[in-house]
Amino acid sequence: MSKENRTKINQLLATVPQGVVLQSSWLKKEGYSLDLQKYYRQSGWLKALENGAMYRSNNQPGYEGGIYALQKHSGLSVHPGGRTALSLQGKAHYIELNTAQIWLFGGEKEKLPTWFKKHKWIQTMHYKASSFLPKELGLTEISFTGFTIKVASPARAIMECLHLAPENFDLVECYELMENLNDLRPTLVQELLEACTSIKVKRLFLFMAEKLDHSWYKYLNLTKVDLGKGKRSLVKEGIYISKYQITVPKILAINEQ
Repeated sequence: MSKENRTKINQLLATVPQGVVLQSSWLKKEGYSLDLQKYYRQSGWLKALENGAMYRSNNQPGYEGGIYALQKHSGLSVHPGGRTALSLQGKAHYIELNTAQIWLFGGEKEKLPTWFKKHKWIQTMHYKASSFLPKELGLTEISFTGFTIKVASPARAIMECLHLAPENFDLVECYELMENLNDLRPTLVQELLEACTSIKVKRLFLFMAEKLDHSWYKYLNLTKVDLGKGKRSLVKEGIYISKYQITVPKILAINEQ
């Protein structure tokens, strides 16, 4: 290996955290030609994850390392959200979660690269691209070994759960998850509610928060939250909640009028 190539690989290994994905396109932008990338693989410094993606030898990344590459190197807002984000932040202690199912969310026009979709991660990946919330609002950073990634904060995460309900997520489980969220920041909740474009999400969120009597609920200014008009029937054979004009499962309507 030439002195120049050795210097470049040493610089790469010194600046990029272990356990993250190295995208070929990003490496090329950083001055590592395709030939040089091939040379590093042949020399054993890097290994191929999938076509267009590599990793440091002996440090095969998990999906978190793939998210790091998407966020830090590609500038995407793709992040662990919904139930996954709540679990990562210890907000699902009393719920039996299927950790083999990972929910990722991103902006409406953001797509997962082929290498990410093709790779056989340990967990099953579910991806939801949407625009019901601004891409960067309500995200928080959490640490893994040697690097950090952005995930949905608890307030955003429960809204993402409600966005998936009832088709892809159970409303009763959403309620059970909401029970653990007694320490949300009212200012962030207010900002999310005002920015949210899903009438369904806002009505369900406020219905559950009020029913659970969370202390932060009373600090919200609901006159600034657009709850739309008209009824929303979310489940069959449910109970209609007139205040929020939604039909919810009977078990959630106990003591409701």
